[in-house]
Amino acid sequence: MSSRLTSILLSSLLMLPLSFSAHAGEPSQDLITLHHLRLAAQKTLSDFFMFNGMEGDQRYAKQIQASEEQVNAALQQLQDLSGEGSKALHSQLQQQWQAYQIQLKDLITALETEGFTDLQPVADLATHNQQLMSLSGELYGKIQQESSTSVPPLTERSRELGLLMQTIAVNYASRSASVGASFFGGGDERAIDELAVDFNKRLQELKASPRNTAEIKASLQSVQTKWNYIEKSLKNYNENSVPFLISKYSEQIISGLEKTSELYAAGKL
Repeated sequence: MSSRLTSILLSSLLMLPLSFSAHAGEPSQDLITLHHLRLAAQKTLSDFFMFNGMEGDQRYAKQIQASEEQVNAALQQLQDLSGEGSKALHSQLQQQWQAYQIQLKDLITALETEGFTDLQPVADLATHNQQLMSLSGELYGKIQQESSTSVPPLTERSRELGLLMQTIAVNYASRSASVGASFFGGGDERAIDELAVDFNKRLQELKASPRNTAEIKASLQSVQTKWNYIEKSLKNYNENSVPFLISKYSEQIISGLEKTSELYAAGKL
């Protein structure tokens, strides 16, 4: 065998472990991907309620599609989970998501063609979304268990705060679409004003952490500023309905919390 051919073969062999381990063995990245999946999956429901309440405004149809694509991409990225329990839960999640997408598509089609939907199919969609959130949460825990890793506390708390903001947005949008009296779209049966109090409390606790760097403090202050715009409307949600405002600022708040959680994760905080 020539020395050139030997060199090529050795180079190829050296590259194999890198290509196989580029995704596997990185539970922290899997958890980030799964967290983003959860936000996007829940956002499809919030945007569906906005699509319903805003009489088929196509901006929300486009946002639903964008979130669906994000979930699909995340599920694909999570194909190579190493733990057997995680693999099984991922398979269940994928099946549940595909069924949910069919429900969602049927309801959007009904709204576009008939101009309305029956309440029960919408309630079923919300229930299915809650099941997706529960299953993805179970997978989030299983990945940590099987990889013997855990998300740093402040990183986790900032992620949980983003999910709470998304839940608030879903519940507010469901009420604004005149379907929220029968069920809670975000899966949390507390009233919106109670959720708002909880969010503010958790935000202040994060801001008070002595481990916050100057950059983290600035990021959280940006979140606080946006929260100030909508807090009063959330606490007085029965007085004036401002779904567009809540939808817009909740997206910005969640984006800000994602930046914060990335900063926490980078510092292993």
